[in-house]
Amino acid sequence: MALPDPRAARAFRFVRRDYADGVASLVYAFDDGPELIERVVFPDAPSPSLRRAAALEAALDLLHAIAGVSYYKAGVPGAIAFESPAPDAATAAFLDTLYLHGLGEFAYHNRLDLRGRIRFPAGAAVRAAAPLAEQGSAPPRRTLVPIGGGKDSLVSVEILRAAGEDATAVWVGQSPLIAACAERTGLPTLNIRRELSPVLFDYNKLGAYNGHIPVTAINSAILVLAAVLYGHDAVAFSNERSASSATLEYEGQPVNHQWSKGWEFERAFGELVRERVAADLRYYSLLRPLSELAVAERFARHTRYDDVFSSCNRNFRILGPKPADRWCGQCPKCHFVFLALAPFMPKPRLLAIFGRNLLDDATLAPGFDALIEYRDHKPFECVGEGAESRAAFAALAARAEWSEDALVARFADEIAPQLDAAELALPALLAPSGEHRIPVQLQPFVLDAHR
Repeated sequence: MALPDPRAARAFRFVRRDYADGVASLVYAFDDGPELIERVVFPDAPSPSLRRAAALEAALDLLHAIAGVSYYKAGVPGAIAFESPAPDAATAAFLDTLYLHGLGEFAYHNRLDLRGRIRFPAGAAVRAAAPLAEQGSAPPRRTLVPIGGGKDSLVSVEILRAAGEDATAVWVGQSPLIAACAERTGLPTLNIRRELSPVLFDYNKLGAYNGHIPVTAINSAILVLAAVLYGHDAVAFSNERSASSATLEYEGQPVNHQWSKGWEFERAFGELVRERVAADLRYYSLLRPLSELAVAERFARHTRYDDVFSSCNRNFRILGPKPADRWCGQCPKCHFVFLALAPFMPKPRLLAIFGRNLLDDATLAPGFDALIEYRDHKPFECVGEGAESRAAFAALAARAEWSEDALVARFADEIAPQLDAAELALPALLAPSGEHRIPVQLQPFVLDAHR
């Protein structure tokens, strides 16, 4: 029987969700089409206590609603329906915003206008969440820290270690590279498996809409559920302040590849978790006040991860070829991480990490031009702001060991004369600033740049 085209569907249905024996099952469908069943596997998860049962149900509802974005985008129908109780009004409004902005890049590439199209139905009001800790007792102070394989989460690990926090390195998926990074941290580890519905891939083969989704939002919801299951009271992501900056504008709307890594999402989701899941369960980004360059400077203080970390996105594809080693040297992430680390690392150490000097390859000029927003917009990747990349180039141009490399010399000769020299200074970009949700006891370890 031929699959129906989800692009012709009238409605996207949230059919049901359940949890049993360490497996969360999330079920969706387009109209009366086949069920799309996703499973999230939590290994050796203990049976939830009666006190945590309500939090588990609320976290499962939130995960079901958020993870649906992976499937909704295949057809983006004009109606959304829930077979189980619909979310309350505040949660529905949050989901409207998440789907609209989290699918902003998807909409841009598919030339779709999602404004006014995404309308989550609002159900009955719900009671405010209770705390997980017993009345009169303190929360356990146990943190889940998601590991992504790159520098940022490893900086968070070292901050938590310095603060003496009880932390567990956690990741979603089956990446050997991330597993190696998590193992190198020396922390207890937790690997959660996400099994997407195979029907989604069948839809994609038939020409369904496809593209970028807010995967950090999905992983956030998975880890909130994990925190409830395994007895943690905090989930600490590693998203810095530049993640909040839009890549470009489309149809009058800002489009940000990293929207679910930005401050707007963090603040809204963190409050929703506190109000709907558990009053004492904290969700925050430990690096929020820092720029990408500040994170790079802190990463450069540690050598223990040099031979295991990678930010090259080609390592983390669901489908398609992966690079033979940890760095392809061709993608925007490789370019940005090389450039961001260069001002803070001895040159031989950086070249040993990447295997070659990306700044001495003139053929890579278009990629680096996009990073500094010269003749192009910032790439649709998790990279720093153009001002950071320009400041990094300026710092390297002033150093003898870098100044003669092809792209550094080109920056100094061709691009720097067009820029305001006052905006190229590193110190201002390295200072912590901006709003954050970091717990009080951890703030000195983040906000004090010398720690």
